[in-house]
Amino acid sequence: MRQPPPGSGSILPMGLQRCTSSAAIADGRTALGIEFGSTNIKAVLLGPDFEVLASGSHTWENEFSDRRWTYSLPAIHAGLQAAYAALSGEVTQRYATPITRLGAIGVSAMMHGYLAFGPDASADEFGPLLTPFRTWRNTSTGGAAAALTEALDFQMPLRWSAAHYCQAILDGEAHVPQVARLTTLAGYVHRLLTGRNVLGIGDASGMFPIDSTTGDYDAARLARFDELVAGRGPALRPLLPPILRAGASAGTLTARGAALLDPSGTLQPGALAAPPEGDAGTGMVATGAVRPRTGNTSVGTSVFAMVVLEEALSRRHADLDLVTTPAGDPVAMVHCNNGASELGTWAELFGQFAAALGSPASAGDVFGALLGAALEGAPDGGGLLAYNFLSGEHNLGLAEGRPLVLRTPDSTLNLANFARTQVYAIFATLALGMRTLYAEGVGLDEMLAHGGLFRTAGVGQRLLAAAINAPVAVAQTAGEGGAWGAAVLAAYSQAVAAGEGRDLPAWLAEEVLIGTDAVVVEPKLTDVTGFATYLERFVAGLPVQNAAIEHTH
Repeated sequence: MRQPPPGSGSILPMGLQRCTSSAAIADGRTALGIEFGSTNIKAVLLGPDFEVLASGSHTWENEFSDRRWTYSLPAIHAGLQAAYAALSGEVTQRYATPITRLGAIGVSAMMHGYLAFGPDASADEFGPLLTPFRTWRNTSTGGAAAALTEALDFQMPLRWSAAHYCQAILDGEAHVPQVARLTTLAGYVHRLLTGRNVLGIGDASGMFPIDSTTGDYDAARLARFDELVAGRGPALRPLLPPILRAGASAGTLTARGAALLDPSGTLQPGALAAPPEGDAGTGMVATGAVRPRTGNTSVGTSVFAMVVLEEALSRRHADLDLVTTPAGDPVAMVHCNNGASELGTWAELFGQFAAALGSPASAGDVFGALLGAALEGAPDGGGLLAYNFLSGEHNLGLAEGRPLVLRTPDSTLNLANFARTQVYAIFATLALGMRTLYAEGVGLDEMLAHGGLFRTAGVGQRLLAAAINAPVAVAQTAGEGGAWGAAVLAAYSQAVAAGEGRDLPAWLAEEVLIGTDAVVVEPKLTDVTGFATYLERFVAGLPVQNAAIEHTH
């Protein structure tokens, strides 16, 4: 990053920095990135040197309706506007310059899931949503995923769009004959803003397998899909969005899109749009983990790790997904449905307890205290066991979730051990998938981590290094996450359009991540052996999860 973000010690005097940034905002020499995460919608505005000029966010939550996890379209629209309004307000307050135009825009969102629309309402607008949005968190597609895995000779994750569509066909759902378009959340928002029904290759690789030689959906497997469902629904290929690689132009912000984003009418249309991407892809970009033997992990509501492959895996694995970078390079993905949400719930409880004692504490202070205590815990968690399963966990065959804390009578229950096991629970399922990768001989030089858990320096990073037994790096942009990555991809499309583009890895290394400070933590032997002991206990106790699911509702 050529200049640090505001507040991080810029080399320019504050007055000059503000003046320079104001001019960039007024001239539209900016890139806007918006990411729809599971609990937050975040917007980040970058200046010409990729420094963060301002950010805004909006908190939202999925709903569990009719036994499915979902977000409504009005919530998507309102959240988009709220995040942008927060960013726009910060820009006006900080620089006394409103945003009237943008140079480029990029959209990212949680991957996978099922958004099925009827015939298009117009040339630039989707038709009616035929069934509520089914997010990645749903695990109701087991039958379809198993059938597709065998038919396609490809490990089909439960959360992929093709699995959801196939399951709807197998279940004879009434909406199936009317399906005219399938897309992802990022693809949906992109069309709202640009009128273009396209998708970045990384996000598309979470809808249906990609043919690495063509960079398009795998034609042979599409044919097998249609054979499997035997004409019981529309053919899949016409339903899927066209694919674009990073750097391509994916349209421009339309007048309708600008009015949706900024109802005040201040923002003008015309910004160049990057191909919409999934949060996995923007995470790779945000960390620079787009070359073989690099990887990144993101910790939020879910937790996943991405490792860019040097060569194809020897066979399919139930706990590994095959996706791509935004440039189309093959990636092995370990995806776990359950991340830091349960830790967040415990933090809320401790915050309520502090308030009840007459010593209220901020959420950040409570998190900091918990994570700080985790470092003081016994390496194996003192005999405690925690499961963070708020929803089903496909990698472990769990259709639903039941968060649990267990201990034996001879365990040591104290705050430090409790906090450590809660952090271990976040990484346990991930560690099992990483063991599968290592058994394949996949090389990993360094894992780059990002997400809110890593804002508390040293804790999540050190325990993640123990869980995956590999060095973990956290850069100064780790807290900005995918919204920053989406804005960087928007800037990359601008660079390519101006004839300044190289391949994505080289451009990131030479233009964006120059001088980015990253703190690297090596795994400590005591932590590695302690986590291994904890993981044995974690696996041995999994039948308790099945019993809890069976006997509590």
